[in-house]
Amino acid sequence: MKKRVVLLVDDEVDFLKLMSVRIESWDYDVLNAENASRTMEIVRSKQADIIVLDYIMPDIDGIELLRQIRQIDKKIPVIMFTAYPDLKSIEGATELGVTCYTPKLGVYSEDQESLKSALHMAMEKLEK
Repeated sequence: MKKRVVLLVDDEVDFLKLMSVRIESWDYDVLNAENASRTMEIVRSKQADIIVLDYIMPDIDGIELLRQIRQIDKKIPVIMFTAYPDLKSIEGATELGVTCYTPKLGVYSEDQESLKSALHMAMEKLEK
């Protein structure tokens, strides 16, 4: 069976590298994007099956980027990933059909079960 491809979007390059290794250890292929333009390039090319999207980035916030993603692909599972959840971001993400909202923990944290569970939920959505 073909591995699913996760697009990991975050402006912190070191975080991207380390989280990519973690997600790959869970048997996914990973593409990285550190800004909105690279993210949209990958979304347009339909290379990813699931998107893990950081909420706070310098060039655009996750909700606005999710709006742009939804203009191209209304069904791709998107996991919103943030260290600073607030009601506005949760409501905005929910309105745009986010699959799951999960806390962004430190890359060295052993407690990455919430992200792993979110990826599992996204996989289930893909298989329906």
